[in-house]
Amino acid sequence: MTWFYIFIFIISCIILYFSGEWVISGLMRLAKFLGWREFVVAFLVMAFAASFPNLFVGISSALHKIPELSFGEVVGGNVVDLTLAVAIAALIAKGLPAASRTVQVTSIFTIIIAVLPLLLILDGILTRGDGIILILCFGLYMLWLFSKKERFTRIYDNIKEPILKEFKLFFKDLGKVILGLILLLFAAEGIVRSARFFAESLNFPLALVGILIVSLGNALPETYFAIASARKGETWMILGDLMGAVVFPATLVLGIVALICPIQISDISSIAIARLFMIISALFFFFFVRTDRKITKREAFFLLTIYITFVLVEILAK
Repeated sequence: MTWFYIFIFIISCIILYFSGEWVISGLMRLAKFLGWREFVVAFLVMAFAASFPNLFVGISSALHKIPELSFGEVVGGNVVDLTLAVAIAALIAKGLPAASRTVQVTSIFTIIIAVLPLLLILDGILTRGDGIILILCFGLYMLWLFSKKERFTRIYDNIKEPILKEFKLFFKDLGKVILGLILLLFAAEGIVRSARFFAESLNFPLALVGILIVSLGNALPETYFAIASARKGETWMILGDLMGAVVFPATLVLGIVALICPIQISDISSIAIARLFMIISALFFFFFVRTDRKITKREAFFLLTIYITFVLVEILAK
């Protein structure tokens, strides 16, 4: 059994690497074909795909009448995205630029959306009405993003291919991205399952397994995409990917889950630590993006410190 999970882990890591490369190269060409900014393409395509596990877990937990599982997963995943994932990508890329007005406004929207579910559940329940509010918030951002052409379009300096050839390349790249995303999600699942098996075999504390493996596993697709983008120098894709990975689960996923089954948390103190660090993470991420309009290596180290502190506090509190 041990050798089986070792094999699964190694194969998953290999698939993760190649699928990440495929998705990035495919998205870059799709962006050029559509004339869209890389930020917008990564925000919509990569973040939506990375939110699939959250959506499946959310719907399943709602149907099983335990929707609070989805709420905790989303909050924990958002902490990972805004600290660990951003920090690693910024360190590899030696800083992340955020000078674009679209990025600046999206950072405001991201912090509001990250904190909004926490405010809505202060009374102990995320109602169907709250779910509609979250879904409407996502819809309003989409309307804003696509209401003016300059927000999502970009002129690329490349020689146009004949129309027929362009369409063939477009569908080829689209298929490459879809296949890459599917493999990325399967690879992430394989790594999580094998890592969980190793942790349990070594008798790691359950809290440590949950915090270090499950939350990281859920955020693995967008985190690896950010790292691969940093290695390729596609820094604009990183913030689009990670901001979208915060916005999609906190609006569409929680909104859909709340519509199916209102999320009720009887003991709000059980998520107190995660809620506190979610707010801290969102505030510092927002502050770093707005100051100097970039995330520096020093700020990346600070975000990394926030994540490490979060993990340690969660473990010590169990």
